[in-house]
Amino acid sequence: MKVYLGGEAEVKILDDVVIKTRIPKRYRIGVLDRELRLRRTRMEAKIISAARRAGVPTPIVLDVEEDTIIMERIHGTAVKNAMSEEVSREVGRLTAKLHKANIIHGDITPMNLILSDGRIYFVDFGLAFFDNKVEPMGVDVHVYFESLKASFEDWKKLRDAFIEGYLDEGGKEEVLVRAKEIEERGRYVERVSM
Repeated sequence: MKVYLGGEAEVKILDDVVIKTRIPKRYRIGVLDRELRLRRTRMEAKIISAARRAGVPTPIVLDVEEDTIIMERIHGTAVKNAMSEEVSREVGRLTAKLHKANIIHGDITPMNLILSDGRIYFVDFGLAFFDNKVEPMGVDVHVYFESLKASFEDWKKLRDAFIEGYLDEGGKEEVLVRAKEIEERGRYVERVSM
């Protein structure tokens, strides 16, 4: 069994099952902390299931117990280790499907995508939420682009392939424009703070 400890949750990986448990926060009032963990756990499970219904491969949620989600383990390799233009194009296509279902993943990075049997699975919906606005969709895309920049020399080709897949699947052009605006805001902040 492997155990990963993140900022929000402990993840135990068994042979065919992943057990994700939200960690109590000591700085919060006990009753409030418990309620937040329960609510966020139920919401994450609901979003994972909604993403599957929208045609995006995700782990199957097997059970939800208070602050714990038990789900199918996806055997494969992190997209970070299998990245190509074809893979990035498919990520764009699947991201458009999420956005058309008003799902914001919140952390689309090559480490939160698993390539398994020729399919790309989206995992770790811990920051996900429902929204139909352009801004959070633009942030979703921006996060992916920034992760490409940080990890790959040929990130521009990967970005362009994502854009192609996103638009082919019916993603909105205005979301891509917003992602560019968000990038520019970051550059402006960097220049001003220097």
